[in-house]
Amino acid sequence: MKRLLLAVAAVLVSGSLAVAEMGDDGLHKAPWMRDTFKDLSEDLADANAEGKRLMVIIEQRGCIYCKKMHETVFPVPKVADYIDENFFVVQINMFGDVEVTDFDGTAMPEKDMVRRWGSLFTPTILFFPEEVPGDSSAGQAAVATMPGAFGMHTTFNMLNWVVEHGYDGEESFQKYHARKFAEQS
Repeated sequence: MKRLLLAVAAVLVSGSLAVAEMGDDGLHKAPWMRDTFKDLSEDLADANAEGKRLMVIIEQRGCIYCKKMHETVFPVPKVADYIDENFFVVQINMFGDVEVTDFDGTAMPEKDMVRRWGSLFTPTILFFPEEVPGDSSAGQAAVATMPGAFGMHTTFNMLNWVVEHGYDGEESFQKYHARKFAEQS
């Protein structure tokens, strides 16, 4: 009986989640994503002006792991609200042709920029500090990278760890996540 109630609750909750729309480029478009000129220095300044952290999400058309994140993790109200309140999110198409300007002023199509940063998987999420030296690339400047699809708790804890500047402290993300997970139990 308990399993039946849990299954019904899961269906009810999943039915109420807002899944991101699909864009013309074949990528999911969540409401908290920003449509910018993809100039990372400008995006960082805009994020700072709003009191938010810059987050770049690299995705590709047909990515089953991106789909998983957009259907089962990002729509969870706790996650979606936290992203919306704390992050300025810019989406990069791993195989796209839109020009991206890196922090060091280098400009090239998305697909070449992603290669420059050494990103191999989608989704990959890069998180940035409030200040980035002008001679750094995004690959060098990221304070944390989340390569691949993770569950709701791991994703939510990563978002919090970045906002709390956990990367500056002595507690690694893995220890932070384990502590938070234990606190929830």
